Amino acid sequence: MTDATLAEPVAPAPVAPAPVAAESPAPRPRRTAALALKWLGVAPFMIFALLFLILPTIHIVLGAFQTPEGAFTLRNLAGLAVPQVVRPFMLSIRLSLLTAGLGCLIGLILAAAVTRGGLPGWIRDAMLTFSGVASNFAGVPLAFAFIATLGRLGLVTVVLKEVFGINLAATGFNLISFAGLTLTYLYFQIPLMILIITPALDGLKREWREAAEILGASGAQYWRMVALPVLWPSLLGTFALLFANSFGAVATAMALTGSSLSIVPIILFAQIRGDVLQDPHLGYAIAFGMIVITGIANLVYIVLRSRAEKWVR
Repeated sequence: MTDATLAEPVAPAPVAPAPVAAESPAPRPRRTAALALKWLGVAPFMIFALLFLILPTIHIVLGAFQTPEGAFTLRNLAGLAVPQVVRPFMLSIRLSLLTAGLGCLIGLILAAAVTRGGLPGWIRDAMLTFSGVASNFAGVPLAFAFIATLGRLGLVTVVLKEVFGINLAATGFNLISFAGLTLTYLYFQIPLMILIITPALDGLKREWREAAEILGASGAQYWRMVALPVLWPSLLGTFALLFANSFGAVATAMALTGSSLSIVPIILFAQIRGDVLQDPHLGYAIAFGMIVITGIANLVYIVLRSRAEKWVR
């Protein structure tokens, strides 16, 4: 064997490539079945929304621009300018603004007391539980409860008269009036405000309060210059939501006042039923006006709430 033969490099043995595991096919049928089950889960909600919200709304909007024969017209919208329709709209707007304003003010004070006032935790839990129930307590049961409490022969009315010598009727208070309906609406407006504003109050950082105190700010200055500016979008959004909630309420007002107080929902109910002007398409126009007003209020609430959540985060 020569030196040249020894110097020749020995080529390494070729290494066989590692076997590549075959990719298992995606379980497409299983994924399709899971997706179908998910859609099946939300199907009842979508059907309910379609039948009782979307289709009726489309029918009302189209009916507001049609004659009884089905032709296009703007006469129905022009009918909204008559005094018989303008007065209920203005009364409903006044009622909604008043109850939304008082609901926001009183609800904010109560919510701040249970979240920032250092009260025992069980008071907060009890108030939130009651608010969850009371915010949905409306209609005929609520009207009956107020009649049994503050009516002519209600419990509170009788107790004030016989025990304390205070005659509510002599003071001018009447439950079947604008003031009585306002008081009744506050029963569900204030709890709704508490439920919505409590998370916003919980979002106020403790560091902000500590920084304000270090800089010499009093409690009132902290709320006026720090807390309220931060809460302002939430407050405005909740005010818009309470306005829409009051503007669309009909069962409570009808059960409490009947036809003695002409607000828009009562006029609309009578119009669609054919008891007033015998023009269902004018009723569609009134409903269309209510949809526009409540839609704007809810849109304002959604926009302001999203901005408030971004700011708190």
